[in-house]
Amino acid sequence: MGRILLVEDESAIARTIEFALREEGFEVEHALTGGDALRLAAAGVHDLAILDVGLPDIGGFALCRELRRGRDLPVIFLTARDAEADRVLGFEIGADDYVAKPFSPRELVARVRAVLRRSRGAPSTGAFAHDADGHRIAYHGRALDLTRYEYGLLAALLQRPGAILSRAQLMDRVWGSDSDSTDRTVDTHIKTLRAKLREVAPDADPIRTQRGLGYSLQLD
Repeated sequence: MGRILLVEDESAIARTIEFALREEGFEVEHALTGGDALRLAAAGVHDLAILDVGLPDIGGFALCRELRRGRDLPVIFLTARDAEADRVLGFEIGADDYVAKPFSPRELVARVRAVLRRSRGAPSTGAFAHDADGHRIAYHGRALDLTRYEYGLLAALLQRPGAILSRAQLMDRVWGSDSDSTDRTVDTHIKTLRAKLREVAPDADPIRTQRGLGYSLQLD
């Protein structure tokens, strides 16, 4: 069914969620803190993460960024807060769903199933062929000679075709905590990436600049 990483510091809530998920055939690994979650994530592969926003060590939003660095892990946030600003921030950093406490465990399981169905229904990548395990991308049947950061940018855009990713989101996904990187760094690498795509298909321009917002990838 799927392997779920549950990060919840309230043991009673965690036990209820674990029971509901396991009853439906899911494998669950539970972490009480963000630090424990990072160790579990480093030791194995998960299909989805359920993260409490109010963790005692690492905030849920910051933990989401760390867990999704280098891969597109589906994430559902749990929170005692239902403020609109919190929900917006959660979705802006890439959350797939947001559940406010108290909630029905059966409803949470249904949301888990829905998110997994969406994430596994791999969208068409058009002229692109992406080998995520080998960190290789081909365009119109031709392998691209990409640097580490060019690959990271294109892979991030391919994960969400049509969606606008801000420079900050791309920085988080590709450069992480590299303090020497700036928004200008993203623009420079997008420029070199576009040049390599034009070498393959001179008349195509799949990477679109969305003024004041960021970049998107159009597959048509």
